[in-house]
Amino acid sequence: MTQPFRTSRGRPLPLGPSLTPDGANFALLCRHGQRVTLVILPVGGGNTPLAEFPLEARKNRTGDHWHIRVHDLPEAFCYGWRVDGPHGPRTRFDSSRLLLDPSAVMLSDNAEWAGTCETDPQRTSRRSLYRRGTRYNWEDDTPPLTEYEDSLIYEVHVRGFTCDPSSGVADRGTFRGLVEKIPYLKWLGVTAVELMPVFEWDECDCPFVNPETGEKLTNFWGYNPVAFAAPKAGFAASARQFGQTHEFRDMVKAMHAAGIEVILDVVFNHTGEGNDAGRTYSFRGLDNELYYLMDDQGKYLNYSGCGNTVNCNHPIVRDLIMTCLRYWVGDMHVDGFRFDLASILGRDRRGNVMVEPPVIESITEDGVLADTKLIAEPWDAGGLYQVGRFPFGRRWSEWNGKYRDDVRQFWKGDYGMTSALADRICGSADLYQWSGRLPRHSVNFVTAHDGFTLNDLVSYNEKHNEANGEQGRDGENHNNSWNCGAEGETTDPAVLALRERQAKNMMTTLMISQGVPMLLAGDEFLRTQQGNNNAWCQDNEISWVNWALAEKNKDFLRFVRELIHMRKRHPALRRRRFFVGEFMRGEPAREVRGFPATTPPPVAAGEPGKAVHGGEVFPSAGPVRPGDAGLPPGADTSTVAEFARAGREMGAAVLPALADIHWHGTEPYQPDWGHSSRTLAFALDGRFTGREHDPDYHIDNDFYVAMNAWSEPLKFRIPPAPTRRRWRRMIDTALPSPDDIIPTENGPVVPEGSVCTVAAFSTLVLISEA
Repeated sequence: MTQPFRTSRGRPLPLGPSLTPDGANFALLCRHGQRVTLVILPVGGGNTPLAEFPLEARKNRTGDHWHIRVHDLPEAFCYGWRVDGPHGPRTRFDSSRLLLDPSAVMLSDNAEWAGTCETDPQRTSRRSLYRRGTRYNWEDDTPPLTEYEDSLIYEVHVRGFTCDPSSGVADRGTFRGLVEKIPYLKWLGVTAVELMPVFEWDECDCPFVNPETGEKLTNFWGYNPVAFAAPKAGFAASARQFGQTHEFRDMVKAMHAAGIEVILDVVFNHTGEGNDAGRTYSFRGLDNELYYLMDDQGKYLNYSGCGNTVNCNHPIVRDLIMTCLRYWVGDMHVDGFRFDLASILGRDRRGNVMVEPPVIESITEDGVLADTKLIAEPWDAGGLYQVGRFPFGRRWSEWNGKYRDDVRQFWKGDYGMTSALADRICGSADLYQWSGRLPRHSVNFVTAHDGFTLNDLVSYNEKHNEANGEQGRDGENHNNSWNCGAEGETTDPAVLALRERQAKNMMTTLMISQGVPMLLAGDEFLRTQQGNNNAWCQDNEISWVNWALAEKNKDFLRFVRELIHMRKRHPALRRRRFFVGEFMRGEPAREVRGFPATTPPPVAAGEPGKAVHGGEVFPSAGPVRPGDAGLPPGADTSTVAEFARAGREMGAAVLPALADIHWHGTEPYQPDWGHSSRTLAFALDGRFTGREHDPDYHIDNDFYVAMNAWSEPLKFRIPPAPTRRRWRRMIDTALPSPDDIIPTENGPVVPEGSVCTVAAFSTLVLISEA
């Protein structure tokens, strides 16, 4: 064919298309390909090329990089690559397939969600898209850089958050729609949105149909990427004008202006090319044995559960991942990443687990990523489970799956969970402290996209995934859920009251736990998925956030919002370091900073277990083992009540011990760690917040928390506040709104030594006066 464009040799870097004064340079890394052709196509669609440029190995190849410069190109165009090479069990070269560029930052088509579905099972009809546009104006955009300890993450699906008509936004299901909800997010109090996948994927790749309606289902979640650097066109209201990249940037800039960080849920563990029968988009046709883990016969190793596994630790693949991450931070200004099935990043080319995986080390040490939040989902579908043990962990926070499980089990009344719950509330020191990590390394959650919503967690004993078309085989079978007496929808007022109380209990637990809380979008007003715990293929009211529930359940929404703002006001709930427990016994109290018994006498710097700050001594990070703290010197449980009475009579000098956390039971200083225990109580000393070295350190309020997961009310005797300030009631999840949470210190006084009845399955929280 006659070529309408002039060409020249080009340069090997950067990979992908890059702007030149009169055209563009194209560079592709393809090690084993023997014949490479660049194809230029019209931006309006169609398969008739504007031009094809077979590259000459002698002229257009530098090492493994193929390159060419094309002059006089239009402002916008599509392009792709044809690659041919040796054939064998581990290769998939086929020059009849037009391949996507791994470095593409936009793809053609799909400007309308599910508007252009693939029809060829072997090859894609989508093309890499390039547009010579104006430089984006970031103005004075600055990342919020919210510290982990002060973060509250809100997991949200871009389309699902505003797609329902009840959202009231103009551009539903888009980045613009998300921007319209920023005032709500700011009002709620979240500090970061964690966006479920925004990389391009084929939403039409779901093979299942709804058995009741016959409707073909779509891949709603998007954990099946085909282009790691291209934002989803179907999420952009401006995609028909090729505006998806700028619209994403507009969203990030607006979030930053509101003080909200943007974290992306990224999928580098597998691609949308699937198993051997899957469609070829890019990697398989470029260099199959380089990009994927395979056995000696060329069969894909499937540690992702999605048909293939990316060969993440190959140097070339590692460079691709790093380039994409730097692009999202440097060019798109995102603030962090949550890595889906992150344990796969720790496997070598044969699937073996590595001690120091190169790709994880590269991400950990990268300069561009130095200020970004890194969050691992520390497991994979191959059975590797690394909660508390993720490589290079001091740089990484983790989705704490044990937190989710232990909180659920305690509140549904399982035996033997009291000690485990205490560990989780304390920031999971049992998981993270051994390796020098801190409470912030635990991302605490009770619900996430994968599983029941909070409402469904207290409404269903079993999953109800029939609409997914897999005959109930999909989704987790062990959910640690409890329907509170009736499965699904009910009008029974007793069941509904218990469900709301249980939802409040779990929200309260989440917000008083050390670590980084994560909230699933819509849980704050009890969104339901009708018992579906794997709604990956439900692009409908099952997955869409129903904003009418914000009004219907406004009392619960108020409760959650007040919890969030309570946490943000009180550093005692957002410690930088783990609790020490008791660190002084048998010494007379000494007045420091206006309160009695603040610290033991000063000791020499460097004494084990102590840290000197401003002439005073504060606890360094150390383990908290339930039962270690709270007992007076030489006391046993039979003398505790007498000691507490003596303390009330004699004053602060005989407080049981100096500790940052005191464990209690139904009686002060008598925690019950037995297998049959279903209660937990503790008090936090507001002087020791784990932030004593901060320049803005100040003494916080004390907190007392009593949790009753028993089926009957229990009486708790109230201990003295660690600083002897008066207690006031702040939270009682058994009370109706607005008495369930009193946002200031104006609640009724609760005298020390008095007895409070904590209702069945409820939580009581007291706060000391300032």
